[in-house]
Amino acid sequence: MNSLATESVRSFGFPSLISPRLHIHMLIPMLSEALRGPDSSLFDRLFTSPDSIFAPRSAPAHEIFQLSMFVLIVTAAIFVTVAGLLLHVILRYRQRPGDDNHEPPQIYGSNQIELAWTVIPILIVFVLFLTSVRVIFSIQNAPEPKQALDVTVVGHQWWWEFRYPKYGIVTANELHVPVSNDPNQPMPTYLKLVSADVDHSFWVPRLAGKTDLMAGQVNDMWIQPEATGIYYGQCAQFCGLEHARMLIRVYAQTPADFQKWVANQEKPGVQDPSVAAGRAVFEHNACISCHTIKGTVAGGRFGPDLTHLMSRDTIAAGTLPNTRANLEKWVKDPDLYKPGCKMPAMKLSDQDVDHIVSYLVTLH
Repeated sequence: MNSLATESVRSFGFPSLISPRLHIHMLIPMLSEALRGPDSSLFDRLFTSPDSIFAPRSAPAHEIFQLSMFVLIVTAAIFVTVAGLLLHVILRYRQRPGDDNHEPPQIYGSNQIELAWTVIPILIVFVLFLTSVRVIFSIQNAPEPKQALDVTVVGHQWWWEFRYPKYGIVTANELHVPVSNDPNQPMPTYLKLVSADVDHSFWVPRLAGKTDLMAGQVNDMWIQPEATGIYYGQCAQFCGLEHARMLIRVYAQTPADFQKWVANQEKPGVQDPSVAAGRAVFEHNACISCHTIKGTVAGGRFGPDLTHLMSRDTIAAGTLPNTRANLEKWVKDPDLYKPGCKMPAMKLSDQDVDHIVSYLVTLH
């Protein structure tokens, strides 16, 4: 597994997916290294990591974080109380030298104790239930402002499709949204979640909670990034062999930068005469059956839209950095880097691969 995918898998707590031969004695040092990092402290890794649940940067994530901290405090208090009482009993009533071996007097039944261990847990569960329900409804029933951005998210095995109905844009794996840093004019992004095949789950920890994508059902969620930057996510529902390589990158941009991105994405694919041979090879092979490039005969919907392929930082849902060298490797044998992926190796000659990649790298 490449370093980018490995780091993302480690960050989301899937160490067993990195190596099938991972042993338990390797787990602690690996997690320690993952938390510490080469040049960062444990605090930095927990509270400033781009995929940490302890560093919320969106309105829904803030509410979830506050609820999580409240539950953590309550459960920690329960643990300290129970553990403290247990430790007290163990130390206070332990057997000492000189004690006789007679059984102490047995007392059966105590209404006060029985009421305490019945009523108090019920009250605690009731409080946790009410606070959880309040947060759930607060997030789910938040009114959508007129200026909100609508995006349709389609989960595929194993990549993400993002559609922007307002702009007629279709892209893959990298979601671009505007930041919302004006409390008087919030600019949330509302996501309509659907699946093209099996169950998936959309999760960007710093922006919102997990929401499932299920075939035949439309689910909704919203995010409202408050700072520019890249936020990392992961499909959080096992969806098949390459589940661990179904990564998400959310680019939160200033409104001006977002509009520049939109303007570029609205353009048809670049048609450079110098790479006409590559376009011809692309259009005369099965590539056009799965991929779309606006302005050409390619209109497939089974694979990612490639109209502006080179505007993305990664390919194969975050598996590889988007470079010419990696594109060549991917076109030759996708299964080598993402075993089980739906894109077949086309068995093209080296010359045809070179022509196709030369064409693809012009699609900015």
